[in-house]
Amino acid sequence: MGEFTEVAKMDELKSGAMKKVIVQGREILLAKVGDRYYATDDRCLHMKGDLSQGKLAGTVVTCPVHGSQYDVTNGRVVRWLKGGLMSKLAGAGKTSKALTVYTVKVEDGRILVEV
Repeated sequence: MGEFTEVAKMDELKSGAMKKVIVQGREILLAKVGDRYYATDDRCLHMKGDLSQGKLAGTVVTCPVHGSQYDVTNGRVVRWLKGGLMSKLAGAGKTSKALTVYTVKVEDGRILVEV
């Protein structure tokens, strides 16, 4: 088991919001959906787009670079690339895989992530 680190206060994120946090040198995406918090790798596995700069719709975050989508609840790929010939060429030789998901807990109004 890893160590829990405080990354934010509960009042810093509204439902549907996300932000990048740095924990032990790792860029982590922190997202709030409803009253739950989720944490995954912040970098898209395709071309390293900054997911915190993408869009969150429900539990699905869309990369701002090529439109790859991931479910923040489990890190699984929803859509690898947005489509089109250029996306297919850009994705040639790359395979989709899930983002790392981190355990999140809330204590005394603080959001903690285990790394």
